[in-house]
Amino acid sequence: QVQVVESGGGLVQAGDSLRLSCTTSGRLFGTYIMGWFRQAPGKEREFVAAIGLSGRRTYYRDSVKGRFAISRDNAKNTVYLQMNSLKTEDTAVYSCATNRGRVGLEADPAAYDNWGQGTQVTVSS
Repeated sequence: QVQVVESGGGLVQAGDSLRLSCTTSGRLFGTYIMGWFRQAPGKEREFVAAIGLSGRRTYYRDSVKGRFAISRDNAKNTVYLQMNSLKTEDTAVYSCATNRGRVGLEADPAAYDNWGQGTQVTVSS
């Protein structure tokens, strides 16, 4: 079982920045598409961003384009989500997950196999 651990969440004000990190166990990190999802209270989980195996391909939901940036360091088994210009509507639990090569399904949570517990991001006005 692959362990997935997120960190970096917190309480910030609107307009601030945060960087989330997600680390996986094992030696197969470089074979996973990695995705970030979020879930706000009373809402369904939604796709935020994903990154291909080498890091060249990235995918974002429309509402975070230009504000969030996903990146990865395969040598460190880590994927990052840099979040700038945060808004109150970004408040959610952010989780990352591994996708074993299901290309074309980067935004579909059902395509992801291993999930972390999540990290809380709260943006106050």
